[in-house]
Amino acid sequence: MKEFCAAEVKDNCVAWIRDFFDKNGKDCNCVIGISGGKDSSVAAALCAEALGRERVIGVLMPNGEQSDIDIARRLVDFLGIQGITVNIGPIVQAATQSVQTALSNDMSSQAAVNLPARIRMTVLYAVSQSMNGRVVNTCNLSEAWVGYSTRYGDSAGDFSPLSDLTVAEVKQLGRAAGLPDEFVEKVPSDGLCGKSDEDNLGFSYAVLDKYIRTGEIENLSVKEKIDNLHAKNLFKLQLMPKFESGFPCIKAR
Repeated sequence: MKEFCAAEVKDNCVAWIRDFFDKNGKDCNCVIGISGGKDSSVAAALCAEALGRERVIGVLMPNGEQSDIDIARRLVDFLGIQGITVNIGPIVQAATQSVQTALSNDMSSQAAVNLPARIRMTVLYAVSQSMNGRVVNTCNLSEAWVGYSTRYGDSAGDFSPLSDLTVAEVKQLGRAAGLPDEFVEKVPSDGLCGKSDEDNLGFSYAVLDKYIRTGEIENLSVKEKIDNLHAKNLFKLQLMPKFESGFPCIKAR
């Protein structure tokens, strides 16, 4: 297996981000949701290095009172990027109440958990369209592998610098980008249901990362769970299926 060199991957990713903006918005800003977790922290740091901190807009989106929002503010200050705060609490409350009413109070618990993530992405695109931006997707390979993301929520975006990197590799990238440990080692959490990612998944990212890269895993029941999650959630990684009419159309030149 090819050895992971964080410094080299970091430089390659920074160059890739620059190339994306050269081709897809040469004068555009980078708009990113900042949670204070490793993924948004590392992605923001890479974008700041690639484009200059003046072109990176960090959007903080607490859902009412959020205990860890101070970490997100510290990241914005550390990177020296512009920070915008949009409290989504009233929006989530209004949307939840409207759906509950329409469904006679039969809205599923999973729908309620995923709704804030989808509202956050709506806010990011509203900011992006208002500020000549491109939205960063901050998902990593480990989360995507087992479908640990909200479709049209945190799984959306215009470009994705971390989606081919495992959790362990994202952490190494963060250190190579000069981020302090508080932004790299924050316990992963979706910020929605009050549990850590690993509590929700039932296995550690260390086990998952090793399995993804090497195929090696000791606990066969965990292997079965990972394989089932991967198979069940592959649709999140693919383009929306479409009906093929069979009629010709011109090709872009």
